[in-house]
Amino acid sequence: MSDTDGNTEYGRKSFKRSKSHFTDRITADARDGWPVEAGRYRLVVSRACPWASRAVISRRLLGLEDALSLAIADPIQDDRSWRFTLDPDGRDPVLGIRFLSEAYDAREADYPGGVSVPAIVDVPTGRLATNDFQQITLDLATEWTALHRDGAPDLYPARLRDEIDEVMEEVYEDVNNGVYRAGFATGQEEYETACDRLFRRLELLSARLADRRYLVGDTITEADIRLFTTLVRFDAVYHGHFKCNRWKLTEDEVLWAYVRDLYQTPGFGDTVDFDHIKRHYYQVHTGINPTRIVPLGPDLSGWLMPHRREELGGRPFGDGTPPGPVPEGERVPAAGRP
Repeated sequence: MSDTDGNTEYGRKSFKRSKSHFTDRITADARDGWPVEAGRYRLVVSRACPWASRAVISRRLLGLEDALSLAIADPIQDDRSWRFTLDPDGRDPVLGIRFLSEAYDAREADYPGGVSVPAIVDVPTGRLATNDFQQITLDLATEWTALHRDGAPDLYPARLRDEIDEVMEEVYEDVNNGVYRAGFATGQEEYETACDRLFRRLELLSARLADRRYLVGDTITEADIRLFTTLVRFDAVYHGHFKCNRWKLTEDEVLWAYVRDLYQTPGFGDTVDFDHIKRHYYQVHTGINPTRIVPLGPDLSGWLMPHRREELGGRPFGDGTPPGPVPEGERVPAAGRP
């Protein structure tokens, strides 16, 4: 079936996230035949999808806007996959396609898997280059360095990679993927197990962040990006829609301040579209929400409240600087912001 967020499979037994099928890497040495090259590729995302949002944030923090163009899909899919109905005439203006599936088909005819985002498409050929959501952001941080902006942060510092990898694995299993295991569970025991693991991990993360501003080291890293994209969606969709309702994120003083700190950091909140997030989850997952009614809440004004996390020290961008203004064509519409 078509994927709703990243690569997913769910059915009568249990939820399972599929591995990315197209795992080629775009690297400085072109080891997989895809060289890093300014202007050659287009990053296709949905602002609704947490896996795609990682790539949007990384691209912005690293200043890759001019090197890697961005296509934003409609948050509402149909049976033909992610669609470009937000663009004039319903076509992506660079790729000239109506549906992301066309780039998948150009790469592999009769591909049996789902059409997922993030996806990086080779503009000259119109072929999908990669949909490896786990690797894309790591390569943006380490392989695309020649195209980074002046002052770009080191999001995956070599000296901290073992610790970053360990934290990211725990976050992925219990939080990033955990909300989906709970939300798509088809049995009570399966749901309760996923929910227990999720909230136990959130409690451990809250304790970890009580006296440190960021997850690893004193700067923003890939680990923070990956946790943020789930936390920013928590109260809006996961708490109610996915039944992850032991408590709201706003009820945990540490995590709520942590995610507000990141949201108010350039490169994070300015990529988040709550309107796209809510409409996607509540209108696409009809097995969970057959009425397709989108709730009015929660109140978004709290995202702009002071967080006081700067009192813990830390340097958000390390020796670097914040990214510049959001490019004109990439600004989140007012409907999606607090």
